[in-house]
Amino acid sequence: MEIKNKVAESGIITINLEDFFPKKEVALFDIRDHLFMEMILKEKDFREALKTLNWEKYRDKNVGIICSADAIIPQWAYMLVMAHLFTIANFIAVGDADEVKKRFILTEINSLNTDKYRDARIVIKGCGDLHISDYAYVEITRVLLPFAKSIMYGEPCSTVPVYKRK
Repeated sequence: MEIKNKVAESGIITINLEDFFPKKEVALFDIRDHLFMEMILKEKDFREALKTLNWEKYRDKNVGIICSADAIIPQWAYMLVMAHLFTIANFIAVGDADEVKKRFILTEINSLNTDKYRDARIVIKGCGDLHISDYAYVEITRVLLPFAKSIMYGEPCSTVPVYKRK
């Protein structure tokens, strides 16, 4: 008797959300380090500090732009930091390391080539080595709903149905 792998023959596509996690280190750029008395942003001084800063420490990293001081920072300051980091860093977002990872994952999910999931039966892997927050599961479902024939959660051998096109 031949043993058949029904899961392999089913055509089910498994998506592991761990594959969307950033592989590169997260570094933080703290605007506080460039404030006068850690309270006031002086435009001329800030621009000069950014011009002379060694940006290489951010090369190929995922960077979060924060201000850890209780100061009012104008939006253009964040924009200016982005302009300096743009050609150096791998990925840039406003927020701490967790926020950068979240934004990275959401960006990766939203850049998914959905053509390969058209009319597919999809399982979103439920267990793994990394903790995956609810936002990632919601976002992958939102992105795939218009294309998938069905979406399930879990493992191909044991799934929870989430969506089935009628």
